[in-house]
Amino acid sequence: MTTVADKIIVALDVATKEKALELVEQLRGEISFFKIGLQLYTAEGPEIVRTVLATGAKVWLDLKLYDIPNTVARAVESASTLGVQMLTIHLSGGSEMIRAATAARPSDMLLLGVTVLTSATEQTLREIGITDAVEDQVLRLARLGAEAGIDGVVASPREIKPLRLEFGDRIKIAVQGIRPSWAEPGDQKRFMTPRQAIEAGADYIGIGRPITAHSQPREAVAKILGELAA
Repeated sequence: MTTVADKIIVALDVATKEKALELVEQLRGEISFFKIGLQLYTAEGPEIVRTVLATGAKVWLDLKLYDIPNTVARAVESASTLGVQMLTIHLSGGSEMIRAATAARPSDMLLLGVTVLTSATEQTLREIGITDAVEDQVLRLARLGAEAGIDGVVASPREIKPLRLEFGDRIKIAVQGIRPSWAEPGDQKRFMTPRQAIEAGADYIGIGRPITAHSQPREAVAKILGELAA
């Protein structure tokens, strides 16, 4: 049975294996799913994935793959041998790249497509030649991913409702840009509180700095769970 805590994925956005494992150990019993992104993976390599998995935790490997189709397919295969539960690619790589990735994934790994980064605004899109509103671009890329067989998408919480309206439960929705009511937004432009995101229909919510930068990470998780239960 899925609980609210099962929907929370803590981002291990730290520089070393020691710090990452310290967080996993501190949060054991409350959180079972962790995200390993570019910072930690670049510092420690695939061994950090194996080490976190060996604790009994699940791993979202958030590498946002974006390359020629064959290279992305081979990277998906490599990630699958690690045993991760979720992996990300960039949907802006196009349908050929997405299909290559979905063909290479195993059935027990969710392949998620990144739409528009949560730090991006319409000005960001203009800078790269996209004239549509952020929501329209998110939906366009989500349609592209769904047609190519993606399992789910990554978006900001602001796009949960339009994504659910269009796709229903056909795809998973994982959101980043989550900030509890007591946390600073930082560089996130399109954010919501955990409770707002869950109520809007998110399957997974990724939370990083409000937990990992907190002086007492377990206390931060307890506050978030309390906010969700209120």
